[in-house]
Formats: sequence, structure tokens, C-alpha cells
Amino acid sequence: MSDADKSDLPTVEKDSEVTFHYEIRLPDDRVVDSTFDDEPFTVRLGAGAFEPRLEEALVGLPLGEYTRILLTPQYAFGMPDPGNVHTMPRGRFPEDMNLQPQLVIEFDLPNGESVPGTVTAVTEDAVTVDFNHPLAGQNIQFIVRVMAIDGQPAPADSPALKGEMS
Repeated sequence: MSDADKSDLPTVEKDSEVTFHYEIRLPDDRVVDSTFDDEPFTVRLGAGAFEPRLEEALVGLPLGEYTRILLTPQYAFGMPDPGNVHTMPRGRFPEDMNLQPQLVIEFDLPNGESVPGTVTAVTEDAVTVDFNHPLAGQNIQFIVRVMAIDGQPAPADSPALKGEMS
């Protein structure tokens, strides 16, 4: 598809419903999340169902676009906040729970939602848990293929899902 043909296609806007495949990679090319071998992800931008900074990276992409976006921490999952690291009494955890560093635990909030926390240290009396996003502080590669915008599918001559990047 030529660049001229792309100019006739709709683009992702701040309130678009977008269906897309994505992959998040670290700088060493380790894949931390991907939909390319599964169903694409559909989201209404601005509804809070997807990381807002990643949503912003989608805005302006044309239908059928397949691209790699390099994001620094401040434009991806943010920088770690030391205020999100908490030390809790060991007694707040079940006795039979095998607490060890890198263990991710879901914690229930008073409002009924849950939030993941990563155990960073364990002593006989205390457990330290980091509630920052696990990718906070990381540069990431956000690879995306826009499959549909507001229900309109990508053209059949768009690059193949695992084909060349545009």
C-alpha cells in the first residue's frame, strides 16, 4: 500500500474504538505481552481499559498500520514511585503462603478493586511489596497493528501481521 493510499484511510482518534494486535518488548527484545498469537484487543480509547500512555501512542495511526513505537519510561509505564513500596507485617499474609521476592500477589482494595503487588523482600516479621507497575522505569518497544477503527476493518492489502514493519 502506498503512502498516498494510506492518506485516504481513517486514523485513530482520542475516542475511537480500536481493534489492534500489540506486543510489548523490553530493549533486549524480550516479549512481556503480546496478542499476535491470539485474538486482537479491542478498546474504546479514553474508557480506562488500556494504559493511557499506550493509548496516546495509537492516536494518529492509520487503519492497517503496522509499526514499532519506542517509548521511554515517562511515555510508557512511568517511573517507579518510592511511595508505592510498602512494608507490611508478616502476620497479614497466610502462614502457608510461600512468600519470596518476585512473587506477584493480588491485593483487594476497600473499593472492591484489586491491585497487583510484587514482593521485594521477606523477613521473619515483615514483607516489603512494590505496587509500582512491573514495567515502570523501563524503555519499551510497543509494536502495534491497527486491525479496525470504529468497526471498519483494515484493507486486505495491508502488511501481513508478522510481515515487515512500516
